Amino acid sequence: MVALYLAGPDVFLPHAQAVGAAKKELCAAHGHAGLFPLDSDLPVASGAGVATLIYRANIAMIHKSAAVVANLTPFRGPSADAGTVFEIGYALALGKPVFAYANVAADYRARVIDSHGPLVATAAGEWACDGMAVENFGLHDNLMIAESIAGQGWEMIVHAAPAEAIFTDLQAFEACLKQVSAHFRA
Repeated sequence: MVALYLAGPDVFLPHAQAVGAAKKELCAAHGHAGLFPLDSDLPVASGAGVATLIYRANIAMIHKSAAVVANLTPFRGPSADAGTVFEIGYALALGKPVFAYANVAADYRARVIDSHGPLVATAAGEWACDGMAVENFGLHDNLMIAESIAGQGWEMIVHAAPAEAIFTDLQAFEACLKQVSAHFRA
């Protein structure tokens, strides 16, 4: 069985353990062992000491995994969860393959417009209301995120899940597991 670290903002759901269990069941059905960030026996509390324990536990799981499957569904803004993006970079730096999916189909530019309002077009490019340029490459997220997935030879799975299920719909996740299986069979 190939161990997969399951990165994503799913851990913030009120029923995160159930979502993690469902993902781990799908992993097992595809011949993999899912490692969900909440699998560690850590205290349910907050504070700097707990933050350090969570960080170390997640890093240990990434090291233990053969690959990472990342949920890049936009989280609290137009882009992916910052912690998930860190985990992608960390895994890539270790030489581990990273597979990714998102349950929102709109590209990054469209999501910036949705969150920041209309863009101002100038000869130098498009600018958001905050006075900053907006990437317009037709990619699902910031080019460093999108290209890190594409640069490995596979595409990010993008699925338009219903709004009420963007963090619980597992169709794109399962399609990602099929990519993982094909990669490790090769």
